[in-house]
Amino acid sequence: MSPAVSVVIVSYQTRDLILRALATLRTASPSGSYEVVVVDNASTDGSADAVTAEFPEVRVVRLARNVGFGRAVNVGAARARGTWILLLNPDTEPVGDVIGEFVAYARAHPEHRVYTGRTLHEDHTDDGRSAFALPSLWGYVCFATGLSTVFRRSRLFNPEELPGLDRSVPAPVPAASGCLLLLQRSLFAELGGFLPDYFMYSEDIDLCHRATLLGASPVLVPGARVVHVGGASSTGVGKRVMLLRGKTTYLRLRWPRRRAAVGRALLATGVAVRAAGARLTGRAGYWREVWAERRTWLAGWPAGAELPAVEVVEPRASAN
Repeated sequence: MSPAVSVVIVSYQTRDLILRALATLRTASPSGSYEVVVVDNASTDGSADAVTAEFPEVRVVRLARNVGFGRAVNVGAARARGTWILLLNPDTEPVGDVIGEFVAYARAHPEHRVYTGRTLHEDHTDDGRSAFALPSLWGYVCFATGLSTVFRRSRLFNPEELPGLDRSVPAPVPAASGCLLLLQRSLFAELGGFLPDYFMYSEDIDLCHRATLLGASPVLVPGARVVHVGGASSTGVGKRVMLLRGKTTYLRLRWPRRRAAVGRALLATGVAVRAAGARLTGRAGYWREVWAERRTWLAGWPAGAELPAVEVVEPRASAN
């Protein structure tokens, strides 16, 4: 009998976190009809072996190298059997029966086809990172001028982060984070999964954009909640560079050429302004390093057609 939900978790150098996430999931959703597929992106910290040893019911897929988030999810989704696929970050801990909450809502409202929940800080307040607006020129103007930072809680000046969204009630959202995302497996297949053009970041926004074009309407399910440690696999300058590469890749793929050029110029202006501010104040010096790497992130991620195929490897045989 096929499970209702296939939980797909991509792991990279998060051994302790993913063990804790799986243990919490098992406690929070002990009797649900679900399976778990962990795709390990060639971690060197023993993540795959540890998951196999402590959670024998979990299917672990080991990749030969780190292929990024979206391509790894595609590998897991190809092995999924559930009606729905639930993407869950390894640095999350479910609060209550997150799977049950999602399934109950999705069965009552199948027309949405794409669902997200609430990602929380450790004190269980919303971190505001589970849903976003689609990129817009106005949003990038606000970033370039610093308005989105100065007026972070303003709907007008920080449109991307949806600061006015009431996350305590179901609400339609333009895009959802891949950190906590449920969608119909049939829809994921119809979309062809995540585009390989994204190594990390903005692939989830791209997916939601394409899903909406097919008639889906992403929605926030307030009862589905996880605590999100956030950025466990990537931090600091490296994370910001990857975020920006994701954004410029989205512009390359989704916006007309001239509009995309304006968008990149606004992103560059925003980073330059922050780097200059860091030089003057001596604070947030990471922006100077991000600015120094502008050639990298302005180019975006390499096109998917240029990438080598994903290679799955078999686990090493036990010595016993």
